[in-house]
Amino acid sequence: MMQHAGINELMELTEAWITPELESVFGQDISDDITVKAACYSLFAGGKRIRPMMMRLTSGMIGLDERIDADVRYFAATLEMIHTYSLIHDDLPAMDNDELRRGKPTCHMVYGEGIATLAGDLLLNTAMERLFKICEKNPGYLFAASRMAENAGAYGMIGGQSIDIASTDKEISVELLTELQEKKTGALIEASVVTPYYLAKKLTREEALKDETAGDLRKLASHIGLAFQIQDDILDVISDSVTLGKSTGKDERDSKATFVTLMGLEGAKERLGNEISGIKHILAGFADKGLETADYETFADFLENRNR
Repeated sequence: MMQHAGINELMELTEAWITPELESVFGQDISDDITVKAACYSLFAGGKRIRPMMMRLTSGMIGLDERIDADVRYFAATLEMIHTYSLIHDDLPAMDNDELRRGKPTCHMVYGEGIATLAGDLLLNTAMERLFKICEKNPGYLFAASRMAENAGAYGMIGGQSIDIASTDKEISVELLTELQEKKTGALIEASVVTPYYLAKKLTREEALKDETAGDLRKLASHIGLAFQIQDDILDVISDSVTLGKSTGKDERDSKATFVTLMGLEGAKERLGNEISGIKHILAGFADKGLETADYETFADFLENRNR
């Protein structure tokens, strides 16, 4: 069981937990390949490791043993690879055209657009290879793996990105924006929050749809995803690039709809408060069932008050 900790300690524990797994992804025999170097540049460029952290938080909350924890770490690294690939591609001139990510030059600024595109492709393809390999060893993980892949695809992250690009310079509703962000940001967060439970129970797709705890974890993930994105939208307006480690003001620059542009700053803050309340309500329910929620509550406070 994880010790209770503040958010900085949770981040440090997560970094120590996930880094050895990430370092094992690419073999030494290909370490000199320029695309591998570019992929590793972005994979180890820093960041808060939020998605692996949520994997650990769920594992700690439901009390997974060390054997399962090793498999959770494997899935967490795989998900971090998918997330990093999406950031590399998002930053490209054809997408968000960003020059700064996690306080460092973006991948294409260092390695060029062609290699950066390949680096993103490599991370995604290697992630899919990893999912196949672990399912060969443990067929009970098949739904967890397939659901993670779905979360990254047309019904998840890519679907959200598609709506995002199609909506540029257009007026959209709060409802469509919510769908966009539930897919673009929320889908990988769902994978982070729920996957450890799928692994522990070795649920099939049909079982996962009926399982009450799995359903509550998906609701928790939905609230977390929206809270994270709304806070991102707020910080894009009120923060600066030095604090965030990435460009600010780019939503306005790119004529993109956000919770701030559609609801105003105060409206976005109110919606953020509603999502945080939803998180805490679900955590209270888990606590009533005897699950250990203290670290998740610390994380909820971080979501509400973060400045980076």
